Amino acid sequence: MEEEKKLSSDAFQWAYDRYIGNDPKEIALYEEERVKADIAQAVYNLRSQAGLSHEQLADLAGTTPSVIEDIEQADYEADFLLMASRIAAVLHKRVEVRFVPENAPESNGVAV
Repeated sequence: MEEEKKLSSDAFQWAYDRYIGNDPKEIALYEEERVKADIAQAVYNLRSQAGLSHEQLADLAGTTPSVIEDIEQADYEADFLLMASRIAAVLHKRVEVRFVPENAPESNGVAV
């Protein structure tokens, strides 16, 4: 039997159980959004640590400030990982993707 995933709060756990539950399609959508949220937080952290505005980071990455804002809000609709890689490169970082067992303890995924 698969071990039940424990989330960060009782309220969040309730919402997950109620709206996602064991539905494979909903689980996949949740996981995709969780990854985007982790990337969004990492981009925000990196930009803030570098002391850059949205405009300055956009200029360095060859994009627009609205794209940076969308990435930081996990709202970017194009190739999220490609844009995150471009942003990481101009900040002298790289994006690292890892595949871990489903039952491995979760981390927040945000390392800078």
